[in-house]
Amino acid sequence: MADETVEGEPLAGLRIALPETRQLDVLAQIVERRGAETWRCPLVSILDTPDQEAVRAWLGRFNAGAMDDLILLTGEGLRRLSAAAEREGCHEAFVTALAGVRKITRGPKPVNALRELGLKNDLTADEATTDGVIATLREQDLDGRTVGVQLYGEEPNEKLTGFLRQEGAEVDTVAPYVYADESNREQVEVLAQGLVRGELDAIAFTSQAQVKRLMDVAKGIGMQSAVVEALNRLLVVAVGPIVADRLVQYSVGVDVMPEESWFMKPMVRALIERLAA
Repeated sequence: MADETVEGEPLAGLRIALPETRQLDVLAQIVERRGAETWRCPLVSILDTPDQEAVRAWLGRFNAGAMDDLILLTGEGLRRLSAAAEREGCHEAFVTALAGVRKITRGPKPVNALRELGLKNDLTADEATTDGVIATLREQDLDGRTVGVQLYGEEPNEKLTGFLRQEGAEVDTVAPYVYADESNREQVEVLAQGLVRGELDAIAFTSQAQVKRLMDVAKGIGMQSAVVEALNRLLVVAVGPIVADRLVQYSVGVDVMPEESWFMKPMVRALIERLAA
């Protein structure tokens, strides 16, 4: 269903919580135009890592040709690395080195970030998850190769790095950004309480960091079990499988998720289609 073909107000009467931060206004406008009432509560923000020295050192090794492969887990990570290279005056060398390594991507966002630099990926994960990356790389000979891994926030992803080392690769990780609390704790507590009181019909998660933030705050006020129960009573929307996997870890069922394109507009279309069905 094309976005512009949606007619009427298919989300009329729904109150939807939006934990999104960076594109909150964009997402809110998309659902509000379709009749929904929104509860805006940005849970996290994304910042450059405070350990810029580690990023500079990694860029030095990467630009010098020390790596054979680069695994890009997020588009955000590549854009942050590109910006760091720009600040360090080595952007041209970074793009040249990036063109010369085998690039493995998880999901469409790092593919788009590569395209912005005029580059293409070489391998696409079978699924946009860590398991998907591992499944794809099982078919490759990694013995003796040096593999750069752009991490997802500060998550060390020991599952992926452990697999790479087990396959005989040397691993060189970089964490160019971190997640920081966006809403103050009181705002998140109010959202948790609203969920438990049944004041919402749906919630749309666009990152796993949002899920973790909500659950951490709910746990701190002794409401995590109640929040999980509340979420399982309403429509839980996930932008993609990474977010869905994190929700499942908390025993929260996912009701709506786009089948292929894991962005905000396809997420809203999937919600509309679910309601129409």
